Amino acid sequence: MPQLATQKTEVNNPSAGHGAAPEIHPEKSNNTDTSHGSNIKVKSDDLIMFVTQLSVMLDSGVVLSEALDAIIEQVEKPAFKLLLGELSELVKSGETFSRALAGYPKVFDSMFISMVKASEESGKMSDMLAVLSGYLEFESETRKRIKGALTYPFVMALMAVAATGTLMFFVLPRFMKIYEAKGESLPKLTQVIVAFSKFLGDPEKMTIAITMLICGGMGLFWWLSTESGKRFVDFLKIHIPIVGMVFIDTVITRSMRIMSTMINTGVNVLDTISVIETSCDNHYFKQMWANVGNKICDGYQLSESIKISKHGNLVAPGIIQMLKAGEQSGKLGEVSDKISTFYAKKLECSIRSFMSLIEPIMIIVLGSIIGTVAIALLLPIFKISSVIAQ
Repeated sequence: MPQLATQKTEVNNPSAGHGAAPEIHPEKSNNTDTSHGSNIKVKSDDLIMFVTQLSVMLDSGVVLSEALDAIIEQVEKPAFKLLLGELSELVKSGETFSRALAGYPKVFDSMFISMVKASEESGKMSDMLAVLSGYLEFESETRKRIKGALTYPFVMALMAVAATGTLMFFVLPRFMKIYEAKGESLPKLTQVIVAFSKFLGDPEKMTIAITMLICGGMGLFWWLSTESGKRFVDFLKIHIPIVGMVFIDTVITRSMRIMSTMINTGVNVLDTISVIETSCDNHYFKQMWANVGNKICDGYQLSESIKISKHGNLVAPGIIQMLKAGEQSGKLGEVSDKISTFYAKKLECSIRSFMSLIEPIMIIVLGSIIGTVAIALLLPIFKISSVIAQ
């Protein structure tokens, strides 16, 4: 029989006895007027620097409003300076920092705001911001690694397009003139390439083709914006070989890091799960953490909740066992931190595997395309002497 939900919260949160656990509702929005800067976008490096500076200043005993003013003087970019100025004015007017941040959803996401709100309730904002800075830096480095892994294939694709276009539009027409002058037919493979090049060079046909592609692309874009389209993309994210492993490792690392941070700063497990749910940009992970939260409300342990929840198979059995050990020993935060560290290293290995796999695949695919065009051009060359002799 499951324990009572109230009893479970006390077991999972060793610090619950020191005060009431903060109630976090990341889904609630703020009506604060931030019409001047709500559309401002900030680069990840600038955001990381801001959070790091704010954490250090608060840890040194500087008041929040004064810390914001000090940071504003050092910021050079006008848009970001405007945003921080509005934040400072809101804080000075008596608004909480989390509610002030909520007016800038394009800069501070719901996870960021929820963690700040939790730190306000626990009185450990500097500690939370320090960990949040490390988390943002990790996310930024991960995105840079993935973009770096895709740079090589992208450059290779551009080179392939340039080489193929040169062969088809400049070299091939010369052979066509020679063969047409002698009344000879080109080899079959060359004829296919010629037909394709003529299609690309026909304005009327290309207009029709481009129109169809645009309409199809708009239809696809609309479908991907629907609930079923998003679920399809989310399904692909976690099931594509290698790529799916990278995505799952990224989500698990982020989730365990958030859990470690919030548990160690006194936030109870149920509110921690709510924040983790907001940090996931995948339908299946969101659904899993929502089910975990419901199971915890019913009195189940965290580890047991993950195990019996829908899509709980996204979390490896080893993680569940480690979380169970952390619950039993009262060191859930420490265990979560160890899991996040392990999965951060595993994520690096997954990215390296992805990079080592994508390079030979791109070489094979692009080599096949260029090779086919090259062979189609070489075949007429092999027969050119006999054609000219005629």
